[in-house]
Amino acid sequence: MTRTGTSLARLGLTEPWAEATLGELGWWVGDKPADGAAEIMWALARSPDPDLALRTVERLVQSASDRSALDAALRSDAGLRGRLLALLGSSTALGDHLVTHPDRWHRLASDAPDGGDPCAALLSAVGADPAAPPAGAPGGSAATLSGAEAISALRTAYRDELLVLAAADLGAVGEPELPVLPVEDVAAQLADLAAAALQAALAVAVGEAGDAASGEQAGRLAIIAMGKTGGHELNYVSDVDVVFVAEPADQATTRLASRVIRIAGEACFQVDANLRPEGRQGALVRTLDGHVSYYKRWAKTWEFQALLKARPVAGDPELGAAYAEAVAPMVWNAVARDDFVADVQAMRRRVEEHIRPDHAEREIKLGPGGLRDVEFAVQLLQLVHGRTDESLRSPSTLDALAALADGGYVGREDGANLAASYRFLRLLEHRLQLQRMRRTHLLPASDDTDAQRWLARAARLRPDGRRDVVGVLVAEWMRNVRRVRRLHEKLFYRPLLSAVSRMSADTARLSEAAAAARLGALGWASPEGALGHLRALTSGVSRAASIQQTLLPVLLDELARSPDPDRGLLAYRRVSEALATTPWYLRLLRDEGQVAQRLMRLLGTSALIPDLLVRAPEVLRLLAAPTAGQADELARDPAEVAASLRATVARQKDPDGAAATARSMRRHELLRVACADLLGVLPAVEVCAALSSVWAAVLQATLDSVERAISEGPAPARIAVIGMGRLGGMELGYSSDADVMFVCEAVDGASDHDAVRYATTVAETVRRRLASPSPDPALVVDADLRPEGRSGALVRTLGSYREYYSRWSHAWEAQALLRASAVAGDADLGRRFLEMVDPIRYPADGIDAATVTEIRRIKARVDAERLPRGADRTTHTKLGLGGLADVEWTVQLLQLQHAGDIPELRTTSTLEGLQEASEAGLLTAEDAAELTAGWTMATRARNAVMLVKGKPGDQLPRSGRELAAVAVAMGYPPDGDPGVFLDDYRRTGRRTRAVVERVFYGW
Repeated sequence: MTRTGTSLARLGLTEPWAEATLGELGWWVGDKPADGAAEIMWALARSPDPDLALRTVERLVQSASDRSALDAALRSDAGLRGRLLALLGSSTALGDHLVTHPDRWHRLASDAPDGGDPCAALLSAVGADPAAPPAGAPGGSAATLSGAEAISALRTAYRDELLVLAAADLGAVGEPELPVLPVEDVAAQLADLAAAALQAALAVAVGEAGDAASGEQAGRLAIIAMGKTGGHELNYVSDVDVVFVAEPADQATTRLASRVIRIAGEACFQVDANLRPEGRQGALVRTLDGHVSYYKRWAKTWEFQALLKARPVAGDPELGAAYAEAVAPMVWNAVARDDFVADVQAMRRRVEEHIRPDHAEREIKLGPGGLRDVEFAVQLLQLVHGRTDESLRSPSTLDALAALADGGYVGREDGANLAASYRFLRLLEHRLQLQRMRRTHLLPASDDTDAQRWLARAARLRPDGRRDVVGVLVAEWMRNVRRVRRLHEKLFYRPLLSAVSRMSADTARLSEAAAAARLGALGWASPEGALGHLRALTSGVSRAASIQQTLLPVLLDELARSPDPDRGLLAYRRVSEALATTPWYLRLLRDEGQVAQRLMRLLGTSALIPDLLVRAPEVLRLLAAPTAGQADELARDPAEVAASLRATVARQKDPDGAAATARSMRRHELLRVACADLLGVLPAVEVCAALSSVWAAVLQATLDSVERAISEGPAPARIAVIGMGRLGGMELGYSSDADVMFVCEAVDGASDHDAVRYATTVAETVRRRLASPSPDPALVVDADLRPEGRSGALVRTLGSYREYYSRWSHAWEAQALLRASAVAGDADLGRRFLEMVDPIRYPADGIDAATVTEIRRIKARVDAERLPRGADRTTHTKLGLGGLADVEWTVQLLQLQHAGDIPELRTTSTLEGLQEASEAGLLTAEDAAELTAGWTMATRARNAVMLVKGKPGDQLPRSGRELAAVAVAMGYPPDGDPGVFLDDYRRTGRRTRAVVERVFYGW
């Protein structure tokens, strides 16, 4: 590389034609700047893109009529150099505009007269009188230009004003001595310019309407700015959100509003009127009374949130002021609405849905830690506290944030930091949009270092000695995003603690009334009760209280997203008090972020989990994030769990201690499975299998301990426990009893009488020890499916069972045996029992028509007589339409009819039975899928009811927070409508029932 090339490269000029161009301009001679041009070269070097700036300034010089004057001004005017060269290196679109209108460079000179009122300039450009009443008002001015001529004039005038503003904004980039224009001032001037363009567009529309109507103008029309325009914080390129108010709202004013949208859209920017009542489907123009009536009767909370920034900007000023005065009281009372939280959450969800997954990490506006997070948080705090504090009622995000800090609703340091991050993000947004005057909120990709370097230079970033300018940009971006990501902790929750505890002086101080208002807005039904819990958790000067003050803002944020924050906070207090002496508890929550996040979700959803957690706190450790390549600790192998349980209980010599140990380990596993279930770690089939495996292990361990305690010598009998019902099918739920039958066999010459007496004592002891009072879900061993039911012997020998089933068994008993499996006790005896009953439950020739009729009759009677009074048959998970009983009886009927000929049907599992029936051609694939979906939905819903309510129940809640919690437990979004879950449940039930009616009932 030549010496000259090296010098130019140091100035940022990398194109091969740069030296020749500089020579033609007279700014470079040999290997150094020409006389008097050194300052131009340094200003060019400071431009975000020196090559682009040089190329455009060459075009400008060639098109300028006063080339020598431009050259002289650049040599002598530091302000012009800084503004012009920074602008040309930042915006190709405005550079093209300047080349097209080369005389406009004079407006960037330091001695250029102040541009004055942009509204007057734009009105004059279209031939309207700036001194006359505004267009849209009675006797308002109308433009003399119309059609394409008016649009062209307005476009040029708008770009002229934009050119001057952008140059002032960028001036300090090209010349460090020029003042830095704060980003909020730029945004405010852009909003004023947009308002001026709307007024000019309205003047053109009125003029065109007058021509079309022979001089007769439309009625009064006011344009209300919404969004960033209304908030005085507009971007360089953005849709301008508006609402039209008219008197009268007739076809003439509607056409007038439509013309404004068209004219402004073709000349300046897109006008978006979709924030009007009823959105796109609503009338474009309404009267003031029409607007007020809509907002009083139909508007949702998010619409009042949008009205926070409503501001009259064009048209009839009296009508605009009347609109603002009418809607303001409704805005500041929106927090009292019953659906406030749900609507705000829905608004957040809609925002998040707009993010493309591959853009989430680069989204300045909508991404995590982006602009919308700041704006949303500030607006929510305004709605909560602005009802009683008028100082917060500012449409500007930064002004409102400052007022929140001044009023003590936000800590001063937090408010200042958040405002700084907001300004930085807005600056990046402005620079990106200026480049080509296109709407964008996306940072350059990580592999596009040229674009990142340009953005960093345009944002006035400089290398810091350790990193180049690209590294500084990335570091600043991440720092500010992380700071904004702590938005809710900083703005919503930490000030709540100041109302109930001793916190540092720089923390925002809320009164208890203000804290209660904020909690109510964030979803707590009993804010006073929540404050009491916070006071109890943070009171005192202990280390635990200090850790709680650090933890609670994060925990409250998670709880606010749960279906029942009140219950969750109460449960957290109970757990914290119960584990107050557990040294690792708070440390685990503090150091393992996922543990705290998961715990709050569990506590805010389930009443069962906190009851178990205070007695099995060690399960908390399993909530930690799995290490790379490792399975989640919540998902353990059931066989491994069962073996560990039996081994632990076997070490207990005392039968009471053995039973207590079995219950304790069962509690631990019940809690683990419940957590895994609610967190989506285990699917429904594995949940049922895990619960069944634990139950079987408890039975085995307790049986072993009782036999050891009772038998002083050799036992006179071997005993097997046969699982029936859902235990036999490995399909237990959280609230299921253990249906069993006890079978024995005499050994070592003992009589059957002695064997039965011994086995009965063992069985009764097992049942009694497991059923002893406990705060855990009951351990009920139900033997009512034995021969002759409750009136029959609790234990029979294998021969007695054989004789009974061969002589006296009924169809329902054969059906019950379909799910029989050996779950505990002597494995060989259990196997021989099953071999003995196989011919009974799998009859070789199937069952006759009379037996089929009897089974159908029994099922119909069960449905009619056992459904509880007042139950909703469409949402009863067990006996309802398409519920568990419908699917299970259908599978069992097919097994009784065909398992004798089709060995694959010989399974105790409902889902396996459905699959085998489909493969055997007894069910179509579609019918099998519908029955599978119905069984799975009902099983999950039944388990969810137990998890949410903490007590058994087969009926889904009809409404309220319990229904919302059940929906969340089923995997539906916490901020969604639980009615969607109900609709899905009923739809699945209807489809399942239709198959049952055809296959089981033969209808």
